[in-house]
Amino acid sequence: MSFATGIANEPGYSVVENASLAGRNTFRVPARAELLIDVSDAAVLPQLFALPALQRGPVLVHGAGSNTLFTRDWPGIVVSMARTGIRVLDNGADAARVRVDAGENWHDFVQWSLAKGFAGLENLALIPGTVGAAPIQNIGAYGVEVREFVHAVEAFDRQQGANVRLSNAECAFAYRDSRFKREPQRFVVVAVEFLLPRSRALRLDYAGVREELAAMGVHTPTPVTLAEAVMRLRTRKLPNPALIGNAGSFFKNPLLPVERVAEMQREHPALTHWAASNTTRKVSAGWLIEASGFKGLREGDAGVSSQHALVLVNHGSATGAQIWALAQRVREGVMQRFGVMLEPEPVVV
Repeated sequence: MSFATGIANEPGYSVVENASLAGRNTFRVPARAELLIDVSDAAVLPQLFALPALQRGPVLVHGAGSNTLFTRDWPGIVVSMARTGIRVLDNGADAARVRVDAGENWHDFVQWSLAKGFAGLENLALIPGTVGAAPIQNIGAYGVEVREFVHAVEAFDRQQGANVRLSNAECAFAYRDSRFKREPQRFVVVAVEFLLPRSRALRLDYAGVREELAAMGVHTPTPVTLAEAVMRLRTRKLPNPALIGNAGSFFKNPLLPVERVAEMQREHPALTHWAASNTTRKVSAGWLIEASGFKGLREGDAGVSSQHALVLVNHGSATGAQIWALAQRVREGVMQRFGVMLEPEPVVV
C-alpha cells in the first residue's frame, strides 16, 4: 500500500501524516514527524517494515516520550507500540513470569504487581513512560534497576525481519543502558517478560526512604508501603510532568574511580556519592549541578528545576533546542567547576 495524505487505518496499525509530536513527549516541546504509525498488533511489524516508506528514511521507535528531547522535527517516520495487556505465563509458588505488552503504562503495571502480591518493583513506582521503554533505558530509582526483574524481551529484529526473544543476558543491560539503546535502528520492543518474586528483601537504604517511612508511621514496611513512600518522595522532590514539561532526571550520575572521588571530597566535603563497585563510586549529578550554581536557573522558558537540580523543565513555550542549549551550559559549567562531563540520560533527537 502507499500512505495517503492525512490519516489511514489499516488492520493492526494506523498512520498519521505530518503528525504533531507535542503531545507525544513529556517536555511538551513542538516537533513533527513525516509519518506517525501507531501499532496495535505486533504481528504486522514484518509487513510494516517491509514497506518502501519505512525502508527509505530514518525510523524512530517511540513510547510515551518521557525520555526524549526533540530539538527539531523528526525527518522520517515515528513508530509507536500501542498494544496493552498483562498476562501471567507461569504462576509458581515463589515467583511468577508475567508478560506485559510494550504499550502498557509503567506505573499502572507497578500498581498491578503490588495489587497481585508481588514484590520488587515498589522502588520503581511513579516513573513515567511505557513498559516497552523500561528495558531500553534500564530504568532505575531508589537503588533498584528494572534489569533485576526482566526475564526476557520480545522484539522485532529489523535486521532479521523476524520476531526474536532475547534473554536477560542478551539484553546487555548496563547503567541506564541496554542493547536496545545502543542499536536503536535494529530492535522494536514488543513485550517484556518479568520474573516477579512473591517476597524479597526490601531496598530501604537509598537516601530519604527510611525517613519517609518513619514520617508515615510505618515501622514494618511492606512492598505496598515502600511504594507509597517512594511516590511521596518523587512527588515532593521532582516536578510533575503533567504540570510542567520535563523528562525527569536529565543527566546520569557519573561513575568515577574511587581515588578521583576521594580527591574531590577533600576539596568538597559535602559531595554526595555512593559505592557502585569496588573500584568506582557513583557521584550525584544533582549535587554537582546545584554546587555549580544552576539550580533554579531560567533562560526564557527553559529552566533548571528549583525542586531538583537534576531536572530540566519547560516553563511554557520553550523549544527543544532551547532546552538543549541550557543543558549544554550546565554541562560546561560542571566541567569547569569539577572536571566532570555529565552525560544526558534522555534520547536527544
